[in-house]
Amino acid sequence: MRNFAFEVITDMFEYDFFRNALAGILIISIASALIGTYIVTRRLVSISGGITHACFGGLGLGYYLSVNPIFMAAIFAICSSLGVEWLSARGRVREDSAIAVIWALGMAIGVLFVFLTPGYVPELNTFLFGNVLTISSYDLWTFAIFTIILAAFFTWRYKQIVACAFDSDFAKVINLPVRFINYTMTVFVAVCIVLTIRLVGIMLLMSMLALPQMTAELFSNRFKNIMFISIGVSAACSVGGLMLGTIIDVPCSALIVMVLVATYALASIIKHLHYNLSH
Repeated sequence: MRNFAFEVITDMFEYDFFRNALAGILIISIASALIGTYIVTRRLVSISGGITHACFGGLGLGYYLSVNPIFMAAIFAICSSLGVEWLSARGRVREDSAIAVIWALGMAIGVLFVFLTPGYVPELNTFLFGNVLTISSYDLWTFAIFTIILAAFFTWRYKQIVACAFDSDFAKVINLPVRFINYTMTVFVAVCIVLTIRLVGIMLLMSMLALPQMTAELFSNRFKNIMFISIGVSAACSVGGLMLGTIIDVPCSALIVMVLVATYALASIIKHLHYNLSH
């Protein structure tokens, strides 16, 4: 069995689509770890779900107008994310309430325009469930450029990002550019979701923005440590899920999610046992 698995994986490396998938999930792991650490620290995991479902409205409108659905999804994602940030910053609406409204409105618009679009729209399944094996060279370059820009912004404004993520009120008191940081990071979250949703799907994307960070938080509460541990956990689980899915011939996205959940469960058990033994 071991030799069979090794041969299958070795043979798969001969195909461009598999090498692209492997490189793609590694790049996505880095971007999602940076974004995920920020939204988990700010306790805004639900915003990723809200933006993701708001994208559905853009997709539906794009198909109805015969406009590039990814372009329309990007407009919906950025506008909805900025709208949530604007409403919550002005104190008119609680952040979780604004996210719920955006979530429902995006899905409603998407369903309406998909229904009005003549014919069948088979690509919607791709956006809902994704397929990492469809990552192309163009996608890799797009992910790489986005991740480089994101990493550069983190390097440039790291201390301010951490301060705004942990305590935005205190950051305002010491005159940090809280609005600039929050709005910029919100746009990064939206763009990250749009770039990855077609390839990994809603299911895997939500997991990669939360589970690695939850695992990392079991062992550290420092922003930088959580970020780097998340990158390692996300990359290891994604590669493991991809390899396992290839061997047993099942959807890779589902297996990656299951590996992430299993890793979190195992880490929780280890943390619990270590705590009991040390006390």
